[in-house]
Amino acid sequence: MDKVDDIIIIMGKGRDSNSYIIGETLIDPGSGENIDYLKDEIKAAGLEMTDIKKIVNTHCHFDHMGADKQLQDEYGYEIYMHPLDLQTVKEKDADATVAASFGMEVPDLDIKELNEGDTVEGYEVVHTPGHTRGGICLFNGKSLISGDTVFSGGNFGRTDLPTGNTEQMRESILKISELDAVQLFSGHGPYAISQVPEQIALAVMIASRL
Repeated sequence: MDKVDDIIIIMGKGRDSNSYIIGETLIDPGSGENIDYLKDEIKAAGLEMTDIKKIVNTHCHFDHMGADKQLQDEYGYEIYMHPLDLQTVKEKDADATVAASFGMEVPDLDIKELNEGDTVEGYEVVHTPGHTRGGICLFNGKSLISGDTVFSGGNFGRTDLPTGNTEQMRESILKISELDAVQLFSGHGPYAISQVPEQIALAVMIASRL
């Protein structure tokens, strides 16, 4: 568990995504396979599970949102997601949510819509389709929480899964490059707090060749 500015960072375990906490919001709690690890890391950050009030999912893939059901049932958290990915969950599409690769079915969830331009704990929602049709990033003028849209080192999310789109990914990475982020907190792998514009520029260059 690390902390940079207002962001508590919980690195993903196994196939799970990284998780982040800002204020009362938990971003991408993972698949649920390592729920005890997640809870232990939250406790190590000096928080109780009841200090968290809501979950924001950067997109609908199970390695990011599979734990939503257990956490909502146990603690009553509100869950937020872009409406396009919310539709994928409502359709219980086990392939488009990659729940099938975890041997799981898509659960019934009470999810609220989170649209571009909305704010979460002082971070603006940026719609960045490409990895999924309803992928989002969160940006506060300095730090970018990027889900699987872009990773540190110039990598970015795959576009060959259901609702993924290569052209949309190119456009989304270009959109991110215009935000002037100086810190990058991605859905998988290490976070970056230096040379972030250069890493995003590399992603733009690589994506332009797809």
